[in-house]
Amino acid sequence: MEKYLLGLDSGSTATKAVVFDTTGRTVAVGSRRVEQRQPRARHVERDMEETWAAASGAIRDALARGKVSASTIAAVGVTGHGDGLYLVDQHDAPLGPGILSLDSRAVAVRDQWRDAGVLPRALALTGQQPYPYAAVSLLKWIQLNEPERYAKIGHVLFCKDWLRLRLTGLAATDPTEASSSFTDVRTQQYSREVLDLYGLTSIGRALPEIVPSTVSAGRVTAQAAAQTGLMEGTPVACGLHDVTSSAVGMGITEPGVLSITAGTFSINEILSDRPQADPRWSCRNGTRPGQWMNMSISPASSSNVDWFMREFFAHEAQQAEQRGCSLFDLIEDELQIAFAEPSSVMFHPFLFGSPFEQAASASFFGIRSWHRRAHLARAVLEGMIFNHRYHVEALTSVFPAKRAGLTGGGSASPMLAQMFADVLGMPIDIPDSQEASALGAALCAGVSAGVFVSLPEAGERACRIQRTHGPDPERHGRFNEVYELYLQLIANMNSSWPALDRAAITHS
Repeated sequence: MEKYLLGLDSGSTATKAVVFDTTGRTVAVGSRRVEQRQPRARHVERDMEETWAAASGAIRDALARGKVSASTIAAVGVTGHGDGLYLVDQHDAPLGPGILSLDSRAVAVRDQWRDAGVLPRALALTGQQPYPYAAVSLLKWIQLNEPERYAKIGHVLFCKDWLRLRLTGLAATDPTEASSSFTDVRTQQYSREVLDLYGLTSIGRALPEIVPSTVSAGRVTAQAAAQTGLMEGTPVACGLHDVTSSAVGMGITEPGVLSITAGTFSINEILSDRPQADPRWSCRNGTRPGQWMNMSISPASSSNVDWFMREFFAHEAQQAEQRGCSLFDLIEDELQIAFAEPSSVMFHPFLFGSPFEQAASASFFGIRSWHRRAHLARAVLEGMIFNHRYHVEALTSVFPAKRAGLTGGGSASPMLAQMFADVLGMPIDIPDSQEASALGAALCAGVSAGVFVSLPEAGERACRIQRTHGPDPERHGRFNEVYELYLQLIANMNSSWPALDRAAITHS
């Protein structure tokens, strides 16, 4: 009887369950959306029970669509959006809504830590400076603003850990998630000193056991089996933080190759065999002990493109949805004309955030009366990729890389993938699987079940490159000139961004 692996991937908007065979081929996909809620300014949340309902429904859908018997699922792997916070009480019941990584309620907490000199100490101890959406920042906010909720915390979990808890009844986390807030960068283990630094010593009791990503962290319970259609007793691997899972799903398990995800966040990462702390990235645990994942990120990637296309190409977007095709398929001719013409339009892709300490905002520059929407679209695409380049150059200044794998919104369009190659000046590999994050989780499951010996061996057997986009030297040279202007405009805007932010608050 052929065996399959199931990868469960809960992103910030959609949850997917994907059945793979042991060669990495996608057999079936189930997908459910989870509503984001913004009850107050800076709060981005979702209901934890709805998150589980979406996951269990997606699993049922995948099994049904693939006509896959539950008895043939060798193991399940889980991944989910990184950072944020999912709290349960002593009885493992949700303790309020789950908090997404788009949440910024803890900005003031981070500012207080910066003013108190905590951030440099955090960088040296943990390998990173905490973002406002980091678990420690959110826990501190809850401690200060919702002390009754804080006192009831039974387990501190991340998205995938919540889903695995519902699958198995056991609370745990893996090294990649634990290192997003709570571990010493040198030992890669929980640290009392870290909790003391943030004034969160009391939460140590609620941190779950750290289980290796490729080790079983429980089995599907009878209740979960009834809800998902899985077989009771199916092993569930501990899993990975989603961006690390995407790297694994592209076969990237060792240093030397960049992993880029163009999604809500600009995710740029590379593995290393030594820790290297730098304020330009987060140095977190990698896929095995003695390995680190260096992540340079900002909430400034394809979400800018989504916004622009929604506002300026609404009719075409509706047509694309009706036809079941990509929006870029409908507007590519219009964009190609804009790319063939000289254009002075530039865009800073900071609608949702930026890599900078200042309160940066998005801006168009150089617009003239003869420019059309396609010229603005070109600028948005270039600005998004320039922001990725900013992060990539930070990483490659220390960690050499000659090529990169690309997933997310940028990988679906050959035109965009070629732009990545031309802007970065390196070959861009597009994975064969469109579900790289879910595949990474499934490969962890395969190792836990003995289907594969290790993640590197799993990657060799199950991960393939669909196509590679090589950089065009002439276009790369032109992009270099434009990129320098992009950086100059950022430097010029530094003093104006705070004033613009205050003006927005004044007129709200």
